Amino acid sequence: MSPSLQEIGLAVKRLQWRHHREANRRLSVHGGLSLVQWDVLRHLHDRPDATLHTLAVLIFQTDQSLGTLVKRMIDRGLLKRADSPGRATRHELTDEGKRAYEAGSQIVEAVLADSVCTLTDAERVILHKLLIKAAQTGDLP
Repeated sequence: MSPSLQEIGLAVKRLQWRHHREANRRLSVHGGLSLVQWDVLRHLHDRPDATLHTLAVLIFQTDQSLGTLVKRMIDRGLLKRADSPGRATRHELTDEGKRAYEAGSQIVEAVLADSVCTLTDAERVILHKLLIKAAQTGDLP
């Protein structure tokens, strides 16, 4: 018998919650970061021209909450304001932010390896394709 849509949704949520909780714990203990802070660093690393609004969408935050978080990250020396044309506010990683991103990436990889690496390479390819396909019906970037 096929699982119900609710069972599938719950399985996705359980895996995401497991990753979130464990990554947050390990990042805090070993990197001095929260998962949300590392996510900001990751997205700025991957999209250095991203505006605050774009970052907020990417990390599932409001513009206001991200603004508060970015200010704290600037105060910690992880980010700095970048010169940008127009009114859009942009930021960039400092050297300390780059180090924190790289260290945090190793931590997050280890968390994901604990669960996702229980799958074969072929299963991971299929899972990735299916998740991308299912997510394309939304409005996320």
